[in-house]
Amino acid sequence: MLYRTYQSYCQRLQHDMYFLTSNSRLNEQVVDKIILQLNRVYPQILTDTEAEKFRNPKASLHTRLSYLIKHLQKKGDRHCQEFYRALQINAEQLYNDLPSRKILKTTDSTEIDSEMEKCMLNDRGPVFFLTCFSVAAGFALFWYCSHSDTKVIGRARRILGFSPIIIGRHVRNICMLYLEDISRN
Repeated sequence: MLYRTYQSYCQRLQHDMYFLTSNSRLNEQVVDKIILQLNRVYPQILTDTEAEKFRNPKASLHTRLSYLIKHLQKKGDRHCQEFYRALQINAEQLYNDLPSRKILKTTDSTEIDSEMEKCMLNDRGPVFFLTCFSVAAGFALFWYCSHSDTKVIGRARRILGFSPIIIGRHVRNICMLYLEDISRN
């Protein structure tokens, strides 16, 4: 049976039914926890009488679980979805081993491969980024300081004078000397 990602929870539950009911994968305690959760969740999935019927210790576990799954499928997709949620909470390893989950994991084409994404985003590295940033900052500083207007030079001198934290002392001194030379000319 081919499984598609757009199938409803009822169809998934039908697909997983044999897996869940075979080989005693679920024990009494887990089935009881699932039934109680379906009984107590809002909106209520199982009524009190239905919960008691599916928790009846006189019937075999296989029979009770089969009837529970068929009952949920009759009630609709929302009820089947809540069953999967209860199964995930109470038996996470079994939930991850479900045939429908394995098929979902292998056929999900929208999932992004993190290793491929890492290569795509970081293929040039941090040195490339720093080089581009330095070139852009250098062009901006050169353009800002290259105007012959004295007001611009005065503002640049004030900005560079108060920026020993932003750029190194040596770079600041060189820029200040350059600005003084420009203002003398």
